[in-house]
Amino acid sequence: MVGSTASNPAVADGLAVSVQGLSHSFALGDQHLPVLDHVDLDLRPGNFVAILGPSGCGKSTLLRLAAGLERPAAGRITADGRTINDPDPERVLVFQDPTLYPWRTVRANVGLGLEARGLLRTQRHRIDEALQLVGLEGFKEAYPHQLSGGMAQRASLARALVNDPRLLLLDEPLGKLDSLTRLSMQSELVRLWQEKGFTALLVTHDVEEAIFMAERIVVMSPRPARILDEIVNDLPYPRHRGDERMHGLRRRALALLGLDASW
Repeated sequence: MVGSTASNPAVADGLAVSVQGLSHSFALGDQHLPVLDHVDLDLRPGNFVAILGPSGCGKSTLLRLAAGLERPAAGRITADGRTINDPDPERVLVFQDPTLYPWRTVRANVGLGLEARGLLRTQRHRIDEALQLVGLEGFKEAYPHQLSGGMAQRASLARALVNDPRLLLLDEPLGKLDSLTRLSMQSELVRLWQEKGFTALLVTHDVEEAIFMAERIVVMSPRPARILDEIVNDLPYPRHRGDERMHGLRRRALALLGLDASW
């Protein structure tokens, strides 16, 4: 896959997502805390977009709204032209913590979505397929306490992928991993995205992670979040961390975040 066409239309089966005039706030007693302020953003099918911004600015809230876990105070989000109001298996949110049930094996954890939808009997083979995708086929009978942090996050990804999502929402999914595992998992996520063709929206605080993985990087302001700018990253895959062009993109992102003084 080359340049900005990394999401190959021949294999992409992702959702087209449109965020239109999105504003949101939280009720705190008798007051409202605004977290998003008139956000507009479009993702083409098969895009990989990363969102950077200060802690607490509303990035995770945007993912929850896109997942249908909450409804916006104003504006709307659509998927393939349909307004998102409720959760749907084709839109899956992966959190920073794997949240695996400790009393269930890896196989049983991964199959939760199929079980909840009444598909386990007829679609059980998809569990093994998902475990193979993330490299855990040898640990299907293991329990969460027997897994490393990276393996537990792989199991969480398999649980998402077993539903064949068309939109994968990633809320700092690598944030608690050690640095070496995190680098490896970044490459794995890109591989899965390229192989499956879903649309991906990643929230991260790691500038280099965003630049290594995403085709576009959206930089948001402090709360209530607005989009400050969008950086198009047309570097071809596979990417190399030592590429001088990546350093230039990093400086631009840090400048938007007000963190470029020491670079």
